[in-house]
Amino acid sequence: MKDEPPYAIGTPNQKWQSAERAQWLALQVIKRSYKEDVLNKLDRVKSNFNLEQYSALSGKPERYPLFVVKSRSQGVDRPTALITGGVHGYETSGVHGAIRFIETKMAAYSELFNIIVAPCISPWAYETINRWNSRAVDPNRSFIDDSEAEESSALMAYLKSLNTQIDVHIDLHETTDTDNTEFRPALSARDNVYHAFWEIPDGFYLVGDTDNPCHEFQTHIIDAVSKVTHIAPADNEGRIIGQLTTQAGVINYPTKALGLCTGFTNAAYNTTTEVYPDSPKVDAENCILAQVEAISSGLDFVSRQLSKE
Repeated sequence: MKDEPPYAIGTPNQKWQSAERAQWLALQVIKRSYKEDVLNKLDRVKSNFNLEQYSALSGKPERYPLFVVKSRSQGVDRPTALITGGVHGYETSGVHGAIRFIETKMAAYSELFNIIVAPCISPWAYETINRWNSRAVDPNRSFIDDSEAEESSALMAYLKSLNTQIDVHIDLHETTDTDNTEFRPALSARDNVYHAFWEIPDGFYLVGDTDNPCHEFQTHIIDAVSKVTHIAPADNEGRIIGQLTTQAGVINYPTKALGLCTGFTNAAYNTTTEVYPDSPKVDAENCILAQVEAISSGLDFVSRQLSKE
């Protein structure tokens, strides 16, 4: 491992204060359209599913409404599956994988599950291609009580209002080269915390839950996705992004302790996908298909398991 490169904002050995956060925000620019890429597509599926606004970002509520897509028929005897994308707005295939699942697979799986899809939880970050929200807070470390990230607290409040047990939770993410060139150096500067540098893994992998590892569930998804795209190998120490692998293509994090999205729902089956869009072996379409296969294979596994009970 080697040290991270320095970051342009901030003073060495000091955490960011409001001035540094304002400086960081001033550098962010709109690079793509949430309306064109997400909202217009959701509008086209509302004839088949329930499109429900659950909140909006406070800074620009008209520009950034937050939606879920739900299966129209909600059966009390069916398990409930939550699919989340765009917690990190810059992780493009997470957003478009969730939308593609809605467009192509959700109708069939709605016969087996009550499905809720939140395809773009962080729309400002989607438009600016950022990991953080506009307040320099990471939504995927903020699924906790008294959350600093309104993106996270809005989804948690919505799910709580449903008073529904979530049985499956699949959260769609990417690991990109910019994790090393931009986002981890920014994190070190913001928090004045040292982070060892690691190589970005070339391929798809999963992040399970240390307290609820679901080994067979993860194995099934990895095996299915391996037919669509390549699985990330462990490094020479048996690690992916610094964590020891528990099986091929799988690592575990303490999701609740870290405030990760898949931790707050208490789902019996949960996982976080990680696609590597910067690999020379893939393109944008392959990344989207890998996300869709991860969702589909995960739901297939759970459906078969529940049918045995």
